[in-house]
Amino acid sequence: MITVSDKAKDKVLKLKQDAQLDDTFRLRASVAGGGCSGLSYNLDFDDEVKPMDQEFEDKGIKVVVDMKSFLYLAGTELDFSDGLNGKGFFFNNPNASRTCGCGDSFSV
Repeated sequence: MITVSDKAKDKVLKLKQDAQLDDTFRLRASVAGGGCSGLSYNLDFDDEVKPMDQEFEDKGIKVVVDMKSFLYLAGTELDFSDGLNGKGFFFNNPNASRTCGCGDSFSV
């Protein structure tokens, strides 16, 4: 499962509202090769669920993940920070053995 912190939930709802997206849009989390640690995280809104996608809902936020990415993201919490040390979404990923300083990439 992928979970969502309260701060991430509030930010996702605000972004959806600002973009005037309806409830058919879900948050799509994925992993791609790249970044300084080898793998990087991606977030976007998507109104399509593909046959092999895994779909989760936490705190009213629907998250979809393709099966390949789910292997890296299982058990991850999506969080959001607006502090002085960095602003944006970040992933608390128990599968990551190493992350880069900015938190945008990881390795297993």
